[in-house]
Amino acid sequence: MTIDDIQTIGVVGAGQMGRGIAQVLAITGWNVLLVDVTEEALENATRKIWQGVMKAVEKGALQGNQAGSAMARIQPLKQVKHVREAQMVIEAIPEDADMKRALFAQLGHLCEPSTLLASNTSSISITSLGTASGRPDRVVGIHFMNPVPVMRLVEVVRAAETSDDTLELALALVRRTGKTPVVCNDSPGFIVNRLLMPMINEAIFALEAGVATAEAIDLAMVEGTNAPMGPLALADRIGLDTVLAICEVIHHDLGDPKFRPCPLLRSYVEAGWLGKKSGHGFYLYEDKTAKVT
Repeated sequence: MTIDDIQTIGVVGAGQMGRGIAQVLAITGWNVLLVDVTEEALENATRKIWQGVMKAVEKGALQGNQAGSAMARIQPLKQVKHVREAQMVIEAIPEDADMKRALFAQLGHLCEPSTLLASNTSSISITSLGTASGRPDRVVGIHFMNPVPVMRLVEVVRAAETSDDTLELALALVRRTGKTPVVCNDSPGFIVNRLLMPMINEAIFALEAGVATAEAIDLAMVEGTNAPMGPLALADRIGLDTVLAICEVIHHDLGDPKFRPCPLLRSYVEAGWLGKKSGHGFYLYEDKTAKVT
């Protein structure tokens, strides 16, 4: 199989990452089967994708007559069985290892043997997902950054049994979308989160210890390191539940206490303070404006 043989791509999970991936793939020219378990999630994803497509038109990145064509390529579906029609499937469900393994086992039975199976996981072992699928040579990590339509980097993760052909197909797909692929071996957190999560986690420890306010910590990192956003604001944008899940995976898999999630992070998640998506994290969010908590 070559990249030109891929006409239809399934995206399982219509949350923030899944809908972003679907948008990028549809704009590139692929037919997309976007799957989620609820009608509400699919309707919300369709609305957000349309907003994203129109934003691309406003910025001149997309012609007006291309917007409708891109949306027409996305087919929202409630049952995962429909992805058997795809030549490639990208998983973008919540960061839960058991859920992902169960899905890959299902995809292994549903899809044709030649179908490439990819995961957008930010930290979970691609090797374990490959084993669950029963076709480990056809499984690869394709980790898009958030927000998907904006960020150029994509980590392409080679698992223990990922074949050369599978890796090359994944790289070709990423390049065709205009993004920059970086190959890495399967390891907890891969490259970006292996480095990013300890920084975010340490910023939370600093906040918990009273070193400075959230606003001061973020301002220091923005002005002191030329970062586009402070670590606490970034955590809110990612979602504190996702940050916690990634930290837990890295801590568990590497067994190094330096990756231990800050208790304050866990407390916020238990309280339902998940960041921007819940309206409350390290900042309060009203009409898209961040206010210090």
